[in-house]
Amino acid sequence: MAQIDVRDQVHQFIRDNFIFDDTKTVDGQTSLLGSGIVDSTGILELIGFLESQYSLKFNDNELIGENFDSIDKITAFLETKMDGHH
Repeated sequence: MAQIDVRDQVHQFIRDNFIFDDTKTVDGQTSLLGSGIVDSTGILELIGFLESQYSLKFNDNELIGENFDSIDKITAFLETKMDGHH
């Protein structure tokens, strides 16, 4: 799967589920937790979406903020995770 597809799908999920102000922009670098876009419950929703969307299972040691803090970090983490499963 191309990186751009993963990035677009993650971005769309975040927009659809966490951003209720259409004027708010989120780029790849925006800290999802630091900016308050995603809270701890939202991270669980995001992880559930990623696991089902990409048929992945995350290990406890992978469930750290730095892997899920921005769209860019999520995309890079997923790429690494998916490369290891092919």
